[in-house]
Amino acid sequence: MITAIGDVLRRCYERGWITTRDGNCSVRRAKSVYLYVTPSGWRKTIVHPEHMVKIKLVDGKLQVAPGTNPSGELHMHYLLTRGMNRTRAVVHVHPTHVVAAIYRGFDLQKICKDFPEIYRYTRIGPTVPVLPAISSELGEATAQALGVTERNPAGDFDIVGQANHGVCSMAPDPWSAYEHIER
Repeated sequence: MITAIGDVLRRCYERGWITTRDGNCSVRRAKSVYLYVTPSGWRKTIVHPEHMVKIKLVDGKLQVAPGTNPSGELHMHYLLTRGMNRTRAVVHVHPTHVVAAIYRGFDLQKICKDFPEIYRYTRIGPTVPVLPAISSELGEATAQALGVTERNPAGDFDIVGQANHGVCSMAPDPWSAYEHIER
């Protein structure tokens, strides 16, 4: 599962969805006290299991080991994996064609309802408004748009666009999260 994160990020780079140091992914296995997240600033084209930052969850709080440098979007990854009883992977990338469509005013959620090839497999949530990258506000708004709450950790949607920023998807494994973006 952790190896798949590197494979997914390489594919995202090949598709032009990220530059070498953009984007981030995480995985939390079923009922695990550990969240694995990509390191901040690391070249995503060479992410391997030993590069992932292992963060322990203790009493609902993140314990980040000294000397580690987890993704600046850690709060978002935590919110999207918190309370899950099943494995969850989160993929956050910046596909410029999607960012441009949102910027132009396209409502991704509405458009996708017209395409059964999309909505049959992927539930698209409302677009997250413009918020600063790596802010807790962006993480909270993303969780809200995905329908993820403490009472509903599974959420209501698989992917959301983030205005002027990117997309965030979640699934039981990194490749399934990638496929939500690909659709």
